[in-house]
Amino acid sequence: MTILVALVLLGLHSAAAVIHTLKKFFTASSQVPNFPEFVVVGMVNDVQIHHYDSNTMRKEPKQDWMNGITEDDPHYWERETQIFMGLQQEFKGNINILKKRFNQTGGVHIFQWMVCCEWDDETGEVDGFRQIGYDGEDVLSWDVKTNTWIAPKQQAVITKNSWNNDKERLAYYKNVLTQECPDWLKKFMKYGRSSLMRTELPSASLLQKTPSSPVSCFATGFYPDRVMMFWRKDGEELHENVELGEILPNHDGSFQMSVDLDLSSVTPEDWRRYECVFHLSGVKDDIITKLDKTAIQTNRDKSYGDFPLGAVIGPVVVLLLLVVSIAGYFIWKKNNNASDTS
Repeated sequence: MTILVALVLLGLHSAAAVIHTLKKFFTASSQVPNFPEFVVVGMVNDVQIHHYDSNTMRKEPKQDWMNGITEDDPHYWERETQIFMGLQQEFKGNINILKKRFNQTGGVHIFQWMVCCEWDDETGEVDGFRQIGYDGEDVLSWDVKTNTWIAPKQQAVITKNSWNNDKERLAYYKNVLTQECPDWLKKFMKYGRSSLMRTELPSASLLQKTPSSPVSCFATGFYPDRVMMFWRKDGEELHENVELGEILPNHDGSFQMSVDLDLSSVTPEDWRRYECVFHLSGVKDDIITKLDKTAIQTNRDKSYGDFPLGAVIGPVVVLLLLVVSIAGYFIWKKNNNASDTS
């Protein structure tokens, strides 16, 4: 389901610095080989904090600092495990219901439920939503502002109408996403503050494959992954001839990204008017990289044009001619001897 694979949060510099998220992904599957029938993953600010699956039958922490929760609640992990074990049976039942709705009998099927709440630690504002998907497509979504369910698929209209008419259920959903979920998010932020609230600035550089290729502004080693990166000219952000790359993880838990600028129509005299801007969430000052031809790195050998190729090519050609001549002599000698003995 697309919305579960990638969630892009856009906003102003000031807004992006204070939004925190708690997401839970519930996945039930049918006839998927080598994969648990039920999996739950919890994430704070896109960092996985806990995991449960039907093979281990345990909810377990994925960050060391999550163990701190037992100091306030010694039975937290056992209680949550029992809850997820109950949900496991419920989700298996949901797959069977959807199979009937879609006139399906067997085969591989996946049912997903995502719950997300957001908290602005500066304004205190909270927001949230729920999304339900089946076999890679959205079937139901719930909006905290309207407190209603929407059914993109006709097969889910029956459920939508039933749930929207259940005022008690709607009130429960709203309370969870506006009260309970933000409260848990704040607790998790307290336990993992030193890790979740850390900021690591990147190293930035200019890269170019060939003289005619776009110039890439490359940043790596930053954390968190809530960043903005763009080219600007004379202080104004550029949108044309610019290609923004994806944010990718590094092996050490940090991130990298790049933004390319096509300079094919820019005169060398105008290069000084361009600069790359990197903004990291929670950091006041941006990293500015001026477009400077002398600072561009490339995988081409910069000394290639000045290297005395003639000094190498000449002897190489002579050597090749010598090898060919020697080989030709032995071939002629062999043929000549063969004709003498025939």
